[in-house]
Amino acid sequence: MSNINRREFLKILGIGTFMGLGGWSIFEVVGKGEIEAFVEKYKKAPEALQAKRWAMVIDLKKLDQKIIHDCTEVCHRIHNVPKILNPKEEIKWIWEEKFKNAFPEMKDDYMSPEIKNMPVLVLCNHCENPPCVRVCPTKATFKRKDGIVMMDMHRCIGCRFCMAGCPYGARSFNWRDPRQYVKNENPEFPFRMKGVVEKCTFCYERLDRGLPPACVEASKGAIMYGDITDPNSEIRKILSSNFAIRRKAKLGTKPSVYYLL
Repeated sequence: MSNINRREFLKILGIGTFMGLGGWSIFEVVGKGEIEAFVEKYKKAPEALQAKRWAMVIDLKKLDQKIIHDCTEVCHRIHNVPKILNPKEEIKWIWEEKFKNAFPEMKDDYMSPEIKNMPVLVLCNHCENPPCVRVCPTKATFKRKDGIVMMDMHRCIGCRFCMAGCPYGARSFNWRDPRQYVKNENPEFPFRMKGVVEKCTFCYERLDRGLPPACVEASKGAIMYGDITDPNSEIRKILSSNFAIRRKAKLGTKPSVYYLL
């Protein structure tokens, strides 16, 4: 054991135990060194946006089908999210749900049909207390100091414990090679591989270059973001003067995505 490093050990373990899971070695990376090159490229620049804890506010009154489409399209396009029509195999980072499905705990027999069927944009909640991080055996999913819950695709062994641990259904598993389902590849963002889990990463690669999350930019003011710990930030001011809800807040995960009604 002393003659091999940690990565080699995990690779041997992954091949020996999980080879049959997806048909490929779960450590096989499309384009050797692609992930490492990507991380190196996006080391924080002087113009990087920083926060003690990033959070997001979505104004449901401002959402419409075009904004939802634009936010979903730009997120999936720049992150090379494959478009797989089979709902059992689809990959999604941000998507639409009806209010009654996004907030099942708020179900009420007398709630108006308009509210029940109101479109809600959902994504990873980047929880302050993320259960996905606790259950991941390889630390492939982890939380940054600024609160963003990340995925290290190179460490993921495809066990899907994080999917079972996430109460929001915010993670997707690659049953197939995603490359064949992406028409216009973005060369600036790495592809994942068959046999790993992926999800929204709060556009950390854009924040680290001084840019807002792509969905925020495309939302025409329906989505806002900022440092939830800063009382002078835009989202703190918005939350202090508006009624906001969070998905399944009673679970104690402390989501970082808030919704204005």
